[in-house]
This record gives sequence, structure tokens and C-alpha cells, in this order.
Amino acid sequence: MNISRAKQVIKDTVSVYLKKDENGDYRIPVVRQRPIFMLGAPGIGKTAIMEQIASEMGIALVAYSMTHHTRQSALGLPYITKKDFGGKEYSVTEYTMSEIIASVYMAIEESGIGEGILFLDEINCVSETLGPSMLQFLQYKTFGRHSVPEGWVIVTAGNPPEYNRSVREFDVATLDRLKVISVEPDLKVWREYASERNIHGAVMGYLDVKKDDFYVMEMSPEGRAYVTARGWEDLSGMLKMCEEEELAVDETLISQYIRCERVAKDFSAYYDMYNKYKKDYRIADILKGEPPSHAVTRASEAGFDERLSVLGMLLDAVCADERVIMEKADMISSVTAVLKALKTKGESGASADEGIAILRSASEAASKRIDSLRSAGALSPSERKLLREKSVFFDDLIRAAVSAGCEDAGGVFKVAAGIYEKKVASLKSGAVGKGEELSNMIRFVREAFNGGNEPVILASRLTSDKWSSRFIAAFGNSEYDELSKDMEVSERGTDLKKKILSLDL
Repeated sequence: MNISRAKQVIKDTVSVYLKKDENGDYRIPVVRQRPIFMLGAPGIGKTAIMEQIASEMGIALVAYSMTHHTRQSALGLPYITKKDFGGKEYSVTEYTMSEIIASVYMAIEESGIGEGILFLDEINCVSETLGPSMLQFLQYKTFGRHSVPEGWVIVTAGNPPEYNRSVREFDVATLDRLKVISVEPDLKVWREYASERNIHGAVMGYLDVKKDDFYVMEMSPEGRAYVTARGWEDLSGMLKMCEEEELAVDETLISQYIRCERVAKDFSAYYDMYNKYKKDYRIADILKGEPPSHAVTRASEAGFDERLSVLGMLLDAVCADERVIMEKADMISSVTAVLKALKTKGESGASADEGIAILRSASEAASKRIDSLRSAGALSPSERKLLREKSVFFDDLIRAAVSAGCEDAGGVFKVAAGIYEKKVASLKSGAVGKGEELSNMIRFVREAFNGGNEPVILASRLTSDKWSSRFIAAFGNSEYDELSKDMEVSERGTDLKKKILSLDL
């Protein structure tokens, strides 16, 4: 199965394992909660989906790579204690708590989240001395005499033997205690993840043309050559930093992430072409509705690779802008409940200090939520950004209210409402501008690639991209409606549109 399907299977399993009966006991006893074992090639995103699952389910995550553990660190260190048996004292060997188990308890204490996932990566690479203890752990959830707390689901992962010489194949007795999931790389699924992570347009454009280069494992005269999803993501981050700092990008740099000479060479050539196309076509002017005179003609006569590259650059720019708008919309939507509470407080005749206390409490709650999720290992980049912006927004409202010398909570609300309404107006104004960019892109593609497959690809990408589809659903776009009608792409609902457009106090 692909990584997206694996994520859903794991999510469903964790949800079932955490179900309780009317007495508060887990409906599936811990001893019957088979640990999940994800078996898949390196770098396809096994660790990434665990972080996503924890974040989406609001539970904690503790992750360990088992290749780093010895028998002592996993089981704990021995020490001598005294025990009384039958009236006679004996010296007995006991063990300190396992580092792994201790980390789970620390996560619970620091985050305040009692349920979670213990993720053990490369579990089939443990040393021979640790092997028997791992078998006990998989069945009874214990290392030595110390158990994983109830409410913690064990998920493990490993690579097939052909990818790692350290792998020890599990015997039937071990496999019979696991819920095995085989995961394969899938570019289509990774594209959705790439949209969320804002992967560089050159990477996505190249993979549009060279789909087989998304994941490579092959032998070369110098040894094993490989390209992984992890490598593409890390390269994307480096490309953006190099561009920001105006540093050179060459094949030497690329090959540090893309460990296959053939693919590194091809991508290096493509990256140079990508930047040339960006300059020649003047993408920014196309989005302004002012395409250079030669752009339509050149695009219509271009080869397949160039067409896809231009389309990818346009989509990359538009979807990035739509993401900014929708993140602002999410932040504005997330603060309305607090402002409504402030309005109610104001109508009750409460003091200014009481009104400010509501805002201060909301700011502190956002900051504490960041700390809690970070301690739980479940803080996604998007949630961190949203929570930080909320905290800053409430702090700004407090400063504005203090500066205005509000006499009561009603005055605090009036100041807050004024700032809020300006943000809503700015959001809607920004959406209009980005909507015009979207329309200009669609017009250019339909004119330049009339009769080709590019309008179909464009309609599909706009519909499937998370940020673009949300933007269109929220604010609408007549050019998209016409394009989707022509291409028979199903329309999206308008619930979000109604919600965004009605933001008001």
C-alpha cells in the first residue's frame, strides 16, 4: 500500500486501540493490541506520517531508532537491592527503568497528554543480545519489569533486508505478534504532502517530467545509488535557502541529497532550465494579466517538458499565495470565539481589567498549547504557526486596549473589534487580488495550450491541491468554474466560502 493508505490504517488502528468501555477500561486488552510493523524502503516518509497522526489525533508521540540502543539502554542498568524471603534477607539484582519507557512517562508529565504512540524505528536492526527482549516487549509491552503505560500504542518500522545489511528477518513467532503493513513509495500521494510542506517548484516540475526518478534504488560501479522522498524534501529546503542567500546551486550540491549520479546530473540541468524559463516567460507578469507578447506563442510551440515546467511554475506561485490567504482565514476564524466571549463580557458591564483578562488568558492558552504539543512530539509546523499568530494577535489587542485607556470591557471589545474587522477586510481584499492572479493564470493556460493536455492538468491540480481547493471553495472563481466545467472536474462545496465571507461580529 502507499504511505497515505498506511497512515489511515495506522490511524484507524490507534483509534480502535484507544476505545474504552463504560468502566473506562480499554476494550481491546493491552496484551491483544498487536504492535504495528511498517515495512518499507528507507526515506518514504514512515516517520513523517507518525508525526502527522499524533498531531491530527491530539495524542503524544515518542520516537526512537532502535539501532542506537544496546541491551542496557533498552532494558535499564542492573543494581543490587535487598529482599526478604521467608524471614531471610537476600541480595537481588533489579534494573533501572528503560530509557525508552522513561521517555514515555516524561512525555506524559511534560505535555499533560496521557495517551500516545511509542514509535520504534528500525526495529528489525536490533542487536542479537536485544532480540529476545524485543520479542517480550512486542507481546507484553514491557522492557524488563517496566511496562509501557496504558493508552500508549506501539508502532514499529523497518527496512526490507535488501536495503539494509543490518536487518535480521523476524521469525514466525515474532511476526505472529505484529500487525504487518508493507509500504511502497508513491509520487501521487507524496505530491499532496509536498503541497503541505511547500516543496520547491523545481523539484515538483522535474518529477512531473521524470516520475521514475522520484524513488531510485540501484547498483552502480561506485556502490548503491539511491534517491528518496526524504532526499527531495531536504534538497527543496536547501534550494530555497540558497536562492534566498544568492548562493550557487550546482551538481555538487545536488548530489549531496540526490545520491544517484544520473538523477543528480539530470536535475541539475533541469534546475538551470527552470530558472531560465522563469526569467524568459516572466511568470510574475503573466499572473498580473500582462504576459509578454512572446510568451503565448512560445508556450504554444514548446515541447512537452517545457510546457509542464511553465505550468508548474505558474501553479507553484498561485498555490503559494492561496496558502497565505487561507492560513490568514484559519487564524481569523480561530479567534472569533474569544472575541464573542469578550463581547458578552462587555455587555455585562464588566471592568476593563476583566476584558483584558479574557484576551490574556487566550494568549497564554495558545502559548501553553505550543509547549504541550512540543513536549508530546505532536506539534506540526502549520499548528505551531497558527498558535503563534493567535498568541501575537491577542497580545496586540491587549496593547491596543491599554494604550486606548479603555474604561470597561465594552471599550476593550470595541478596540478589539476594530482591529479584527481590519484583518477581515485585509483578508477579503487580499483574496480578491489572489483571485485575479488565479484567473490570469487560467486564461493564459487556456490560450497558450489550447487543444493540449495542460488545461486538463491545471484543472486537476487546482482541484486536488489542498490550499487551492480551499481558496476556490471559500472565495469562488468564475474562470475556474468555466475551466472545471469544460474539463468535467467536479465542483467543490461552498460551506467554507460562506464561513469566510460571513466573518463578522
